[in-house]
Parts: sequence; C-alpha cells; structure tokens
Amino acid sequence: MNTAQLSEHEAQRFDRDGYLIRRGLIDRARTDDLVALIDRSLNPALAPVEFEADVHYPGSPESRTAPGGHTPRRLLHAFSRDAQFQAIGLDSAIAATLKTLMRTDALLLSQNHHNCVMTKHPGYSSVTSWHQDIRYWRFDRPELVSTWLALGPENAANGCLLVLPGSHRLEIDPGRFDAALFLRTDIPENEELLATAKTVELEAGDVLFFHSKTLHAAGQNTSDTIKRTLVYTYRSADNAPIPETRSAVYPDIPVG
Repeated sequence: MNTAQLSEHEAQRFDRDGYLIRRGLIDRARTDDLVALIDRSLNPALAPVEFEADVHYPGSPESRTAPGGHTPRRLLHAFSRDAQFQAIGLDSAIAATLKTLMRTDALLLSQNHHNCVMTKHPGYSSVTSWHQDIRYWRFDRPELVSTWLALGPENAANGCLLVLPGSHRLEIDPGRFDAALFLRTDIPENEELLATAKTVELEAGDVLFFHSKTLHAAGQNTSDTIKRTLVYTYRSADNAPIPETRSAVYPDIPVG
C-alpha cells in the first residue's frame, strides 16, 4: 500500500490537469476481497443494478430481451451494500488525498452520484462518449472530486478511461455538446481538444482522482475478462447539493 503523503507537486498537477493517479493506494489483499465480493453480487446480479441495455450507448444491447440484454453495467448504491465497500469509501489514505486536493477538512461522500461498482463485460460492454460528470449534478459549486479504484488491470483493450487534461478549467460553448451533453466529435471546434486525450492505464489498487468537470470517456471491453472498478464522489461540506434535485435525494456520509 502506498502510504506516502500527497506532495505539493502532485496537488498542483491535479489543479492543472483535473486528474491525478495514486499508484498502489489500496493493497492487493483488499482489492482481491472486493473482486470476490463483486463477483458474488454479479452472479446472480443483486439489485439495484443498471444493465448495459438501459443506457443505449454505442455497442450496448438494444433491450433487456436482446442478446446480452442482462449484462450488468453498474452495481448501484455500493456504500450501503457491504462493509467492505464502506471501508473504501471512508479509507484514510483516500480521504487524506481528497482533503488536500479539495482544500477542506470537512469532507462528505455523496450517495447520490457514482456510489457504484462499474463493470465492463466482454462482448456486450458499451462505449461511453466524452462527458463531464457535473452535467447532471446540482451543487452550489461544480467542484466535486471522484475516486476510481481499479480492482484489476485497466487498459485500452478492456475499456479503460480516457481524459482530456485541463478540460475542467475550460468554459466550453454549449453548441460543442450534443443534446445528451456529450462532447461532439463531429465538429472542427473540438478537434484540437480531443487530440489532447490521455489513456488512464491502471493496476489493481491504483486510484484515479478526477474533477467533476474533467472530460472523460471509455471504450468497449475487447478482452476476455470482466473489468471491475469501485467509484465514489465527494464534496466539501460548504458545497451543498441544491434541494429537491437528484443530488439531494440521499444523505451524504461524513468522511474522517
């Protein structure tokens, strides 16, 4: 496990790029236990579950009755599912990193956003186009940070994340997004930005921290094994969700 404190250089890099990878932050024994827990939750799929067919993304099955229609995409409400998931959400090394990046001592885990196990299955996984997570979230400020814990290798072959460094600092005209608020790849105005894309390759125990405005995407899983990732989102206590929105449905969890 990586117990090193976050350096000022790393914090500055996050401010600049909108993402940061901390290698080996969670030890292998814990990630192995999480994989076993997730696999028990996938076979059979324990509700609440989002299926690939539900999102209608490129490559996903047309419906739940189509071939591959019951391929799980996300195990929802991870924090309340099991103590092992809770332990990661409240992990001291993750919390310390977040507090430094977000410059706060009062940190909360959102149960309304992410709070899930993301899976990509061979054969029926979908493409996630370029987007900002904050597009559907409602808070006083668009300043949240998500954690992406890899539970195995993540690479281009199995549909790892891609990011656009520094995109969290940009003011992008609405016309550069489509109706679903995905960044358009069919217009010249976005070509230069898309050319800056970086592939986020991870190993089990690595944690990606990324800003809620950082544009990111993911490809399909063309390998022969399932990719599993535990994802949470955090806010500072002074950045409240807007009442009566989807960001305020469930209570947030104090961390540390």
